Amino acid sequence: MDKKRCTAIVLAAGKGSRMKSDVAKQYLDLCGKPLIWYALHAIEESSVIDDCILVTTAEDISYVKKEIVMKYGFSKVGAVVAGGEQRYDSVYRALRVIVGDGATPLGNMDGYVFIHDGARPFLTEEILKRCYDRVCACRACAVGMPVKDTIKLVDADGFAVQTPDRSMLWQVQTPQAFDASLIVEAYEKMMAQKNRTDAEKIRITDDAMVVETFMDVPVGLVQGSYENIKVTTPEDMAVAETLAQKIFGKQ
Repeated sequence: MDKKRCTAIVLAAGKGSRMKSDVAKQYLDLCGKPLIWYALHAIEESSVIDDCILVTTAEDISYVKKEIVMKYGFSKVGAVVAGGEQRYDSVYRALRVIVGDGATPLGNMDGYVFIHDGARPFLTEEILKRCYDRVCACRACAVGMPVKDTIKLVDADGFAVQTPDRSMLWQVQTPQAFDASLIVEAYEKMMAQKNRTDAEKIRITDDAMVVETFMDVPVGLVQGSYENIKVTTPEDMAVAETLAQKIFGKQ
């Protein structure tokens, strides 16, 4: 069977307030390269991903095009678009490019969409290949790993009320991959009901949840890596520096 076209959406529009830095976390130096370089490098070198839409803040678009995309020769980045207020707003804006809206369309409604957090620098070709195989089989999948710790559900007063079976729990990562038409329809339905969703306080935390909530399609899980961390705090950055030196050596 011929490989379907795969478009990556890389999200790098967050403010990174928990990083406690004047520089947005996606541009922080990680062993000689900006943090966002690592995810984009993995995508650029991948045999799975054909093209990429990079989402950043509106005020950073010119900087990103010149100092990230052009400087490092990321030829697969076909569009740099402005993100929205929430994560799901940013994904939706990128999906509109895939549908064909906008000045630089990357229409791909017959292929797959891989959505990845730019703050996860240790994306690998092995993860992308496993993700591709899984999305081909079930139309929707999320990368993750089994949890190592015991998890407690707590009430509003901070008391443990339930201990779920750890063997049934995974910590979810990105990328998350979907049939393009499926994820577009799921987001269209969510945005059409956005006021109701907000009123009912349905907190959408990842793209798999959009499919789970608005489409009758199960989301498969596929193994990622415990090294596929998301850099959110200064402590995460210290771990990322150790991993980057281990994986890439000194830049």
